[in-house]
Amino acid sequence: MTSNPDKHHRRSMRLKDYDYSQPGAYFITICTHNRACILGEVVNGEMQLSQYGNIANENWEDIPGHFANVEIDGLVVMPNHIHGIIALTDDRRGGETPPNGKGTETVPLRRPTLGRIVAYFKYQTTKSINRIRHTPGDRVWQRSYYEHVIRNESDLAQTKEYLENNPLRWELDEENPNIGNNSQLPNHGLQPTPLSVASKFGL
Repeated sequence: MTSNPDKHHRRSMRLKDYDYSQPGAYFITICTHNRACILGEVVNGEMQLSQYGNIANENWEDIPGHFANVEIDGLVVMPNHIHGIIALTDDRRGGETPPNGKGTETVPLRRPTLGRIVAYFKYQTTKSINRIRHTPGDRVWQRSYYEHVIRNESDLAQTKEYLENNPLRWELDEENPNIGNNSQLPNHGLQPTPLSVASKFGL
């Protein structure tokens, strides 16, 4: 099924002048290129990861190993997108150390931005997936990503619940390319998933 550009248009979630390197928790959504369902399939309300889905899951788990001041708190891999929570801590030891060119004094560590972390994840997964399918240079993910700044514990709890229930919602998810054929499927008592992260959080 071809992608509908009108249906899948989402406005940028970047906040003007917001410092995305400051400590905080962020709800992240990254969609595959053309919303292709390459990451697995939902069977009886449970997500069954494909080889590519496992690569996405493993590289997400590896993020804190590359960025010392970053924690991950929840991930759900769906057939054509992922949702996850990234937390930037106030650990000044974290970040990446740029070369100082002198071999003497250590340059202060630079705190990575959210965009840099997401770019690293997308680069690593794309490289691994393209190696397996022999498609060097092909895009795996859409160009951008979407985020919501988690403001408090209640917001965090709501987000975690959303992650946990996401596979059950797939039958009603507007990201599901077969949504038009699901009218006779059970909905497990859940309401349809909003088209955008913005509408999910009432933004």
